[in-house]
Amino acid sequence: MKTVLAFIVSLVALAACSDEKEHLVIGVSQCSDDEWRTQMNREMLREALFYPETEVKIRSAKDNSGIQIEDIETFIKERVDALVVSPNEAETVTPVIEKAFDAGIPVILVDRKIHSGKYTAYVGADNYDIGRRAGFYIVNRLHGKGHVVEITGLRGSTSAEERHRGFMDALAESPEMEVVARADAGFFQQKAEDKFDSILARHKDIDLVFAQNDRMAIGAHQAALKCGRQKDMLFVGIDAVSGEGYGVEKVASGELDATFIYPTSGDKVMQVVMAVLEGKPYDRDTKLQTALVDKSNARVMEMQTEHIFELDKKIEYLNKKVDAYFLRYSSQRMFLYACIVILLLVGALLVFVVRAFWTKNRLNAELSCQKTKLEEQRDQLIDLSHQLEEATHAKLAFFTNVSHDFRTPLTLIADPVDQLLQSRNLNEHERSLLNIAHKNVVVLLRLINQILDFRKFESGKLKLHLSEFDICSEMKEWTEAFRTLSFRKHIRFDMSVDEAGQGYVVIADAEKLERITYNLLSNAFKFTPENGRISVRLSRFRRDEADWLRMQFSDTGIGMSAEHVQHIFERFYQIDVHHAGSGIGLALVKAFVEMHKGVIRVESGKEKGTAFIIEIPMRQAGALEEGLQRNVMLTNLKEGAVLDADLETVSQQGDKFIPEDKETVLVIDDNQDIRDYVRMLLQGKYTVIEAVNGQEGVKQAMKYVPDAIICDVMMPVMDGMECCKRLKSELQTSHIPVMMLTAYAMDEQKIKGYECGADSYLSKPFSAKLLLTRLHNLIANHKRLKSFFSDRAATVQETPLGNIDKGFVDRLYDLIEKRMSDSDLNVENIGSEIGLGRVQLYRKTKALTGYSPNELLRIVRLRKASALLASTEKTIAEIAYEVGFSSPSYFARCYKDYFGESPTDFLKRKNGK
Repeated sequence: MKTVLAFIVSLVALAACSDEKEHLVIGVSQCSDDEWRTQMNREMLREALFYPETEVKIRSAKDNSGIQIEDIETFIKERVDALVVSPNEAETVTPVIEKAFDAGIPVILVDRKIHSGKYTAYVGADNYDIGRRAGFYIVNRLHGKGHVVEITGLRGSTSAEERHRGFMDALAESPEMEVVARADAGFFQQKAEDKFDSILARHKDIDLVFAQNDRMAIGAHQAALKCGRQKDMLFVGIDAVSGEGYGVEKVASGELDATFIYPTSGDKVMQVVMAVLEGKPYDRDTKLQTALVDKSNARVMEMQTEHIFELDKKIEYLNKKVDAYFLRYSSQRMFLYACIVILLLVGALLVFVVRAFWTKNRLNAELSCQKTKLEEQRDQLIDLSHQLEEATHAKLAFFTNVSHDFRTPLTLIADPVDQLLQSRNLNEHERSLLNIAHKNVVVLLRLINQILDFRKFESGKLKLHLSEFDICSEMKEWTEAFRTLSFRKHIRFDMSVDEAGQGYVVIADAEKLERITYNLLSNAFKFTPENGRISVRLSRFRRDEADWLRMQFSDTGIGMSAEHVQHIFERFYQIDVHHAGSGIGLALVKAFVEMHKGVIRVESGKEKGTAFIIEIPMRQAGALEEGLQRNVMLTNLKEGAVLDADLETVSQQGDKFIPEDKETVLVIDDNQDIRDYVRMLLQGKYTVIEAVNGQEGVKQAMKYVPDAIICDVMMPVMDGMECCKRLKSELQTSHIPVMMLTAYAMDEQKIKGYECGADSYLSKPFSAKLLLTRLHNLIANHKRLKSFFSDRAATVQETPLGNIDKGFVDRLYDLIEKRMSDSDLNVENIGSEIGLGRVQLYRKTKALTGYSPNELLRIVRLRKASALLASTEKTIAEIAYEVGFSSPSYFARCYKDYFGESPTDFLKRKNGK
């Protein structure tokens, strides 16, 4: 069997290889797309027909050297086998042609040359010789005496330069020939017409106009024709292109006196290219011959050209016929190979069937035994599945009943809270507490209603209530509920509608589409940071001969990984535990979309934002309900969606002054309501500063060094455990007591928190009195420990002193703070300011602080430097000079001696590298 398959594979491979030939790609970069180059391109393509394995790619720079450089760069990147170039400007294009040549690509120059010898071959007429021949013809035509105007081609092209040089050398032999004017028209007809028009205004006596190509000669004739002076002078050009409106026809009609053949020879170019690629002999410089075309032979040339064009058409027709025959031959041969392969496969299949029949009888006995075992296992799995399904239904039924039971007490809580909020006798603190209660009751009601609706959907009891409405106007009204939130979170929020002549009137369940909008926008605002963008877009399209509506909700938030995107619509699925949520919202959105016979998909990437795309038919099947009343709970659901999105509003704090008469407490929590509530409880007795996550909390703690820290466990960016661990590992903050807040009361989590260095735990929901009591005890215990265990690391302000000594220490500290940046500050300066001698200052400072003045000055400078390193983005050198060190190297050495690590190592730890 294996031998047969190997034979078949070998046969197919041999058939494929028999036709395989090397494929060659030739890149052609033309400087322009005039009629002369168009004819050359046709000749090259016609010649390429004789080389079936060759592909010719032609690009035109349209007389722009920049475009030509880009074209050649593209050919280099594509690694073409050969490059044919007609340089626009020699000096500009030379470097990129040299680059192609150095890359090993054969370069064949056509018509024009470059300022370098780095090319493989040149094919074209001798431009100098053409210019010289034109000059001799003009001298003879004017009998050696006359006034001539020269119109030159593109300045910088070698063809223009060589034609001009040959022309002038010919005229130099006739002293009575005078060039009265010269103009650069860049080989363009219109430009030549404009230039010659100006020359005609300045010169009244012109015998002949010599243009370096026929187009410019025709343009000069047009300018003379406008002035009625076309019969006063003769016009001579170069190219001799045949065709309507070209040089040969103009000579035949008498508009041009003569032109010179500048052969295109595209076939010759292809022959040289193929000789280079095939390693055959070739001439490096192939000079093409020229000839004069005047009225005597112009008609003959036109007739010959027309005959050649007819032959070209016949060749193309025959080529198409040959291609068709080859295609038919190839198809028939492949059909033959396919028949042979099929016959071989049939034979192999028969062998396989016979062997399978023998094997079947042998395996039947084993399969019979295994079948019995599998049936037993199947019955067991069916029983387990029934039991699991019954248990699941029982749990869901219980959960649904409990959710129903929650609505009654929540309603009884919500209404009294609303009535209390309307009272005018509340002070600001009481009103803030009621607002927090109201907000969270609404959010909880929204969650319960979502659970109940999803349960109805699963049980098939959720129905569509159809009505006809304009989704565009409704969507503008729904999104307006989030407008205030977008301003507060500094998020750019916009809605756009694609133009549609048919409008956006739909038949659908308006309430469910509204809830889809609230759910998706709530998530978008929750996970989009400040200065982000959220957009809603409506459009319509056709699918299966029906009108469909597309709703797209996009944001620039944190995004999701591909793993999370696969499960995002599963019920109770959460991306992580750092953001509040039940995992039911998106599952309900998907359910509503499916009820509308639509589809929903999500496009997202980590840190790249998220886009939800919903597509539903614009006209749902079913009866419309007259006088449809919206769900009375929809207002609460809308308010709950906005409040849910606002629970994680980021509150940025600038630098703030920390008064000395109150202890400072840092509150770290990603929930704005929790931070507001704790601040209201503490602000009468403590100075409160806030942070929205663990990373920001570490920075605030190192900057302000608070007396205590209250930290949530579950937070984005950096959770409470990692935050506590970082705080306890830093020298500046290791002494600060940390109280952890958590919604999980499991002992395992508390053990982990204590292992990270937490000093106390408080479970949510917590008592305000318990929070205040524990915080007071933590700060009091820390003060008692400082009085018993003061060590050499204590700062001047932490040492217990009497009134007189405290005044001395305050003056000493103020002096050091005031003149810290002065690197010349020494013991003599300090003693002079305070009024003590060197010895007295040393003894008193040593007795009160345990340090000599120099040691104390260095310690204060190092601690200030440490705070700056932790809280600013200044460089090490800037901080060294700011705190008074004479050099960064000395500062780094003192810093490492005192803190046990260099400033550079500290910054690496700070930045998490």
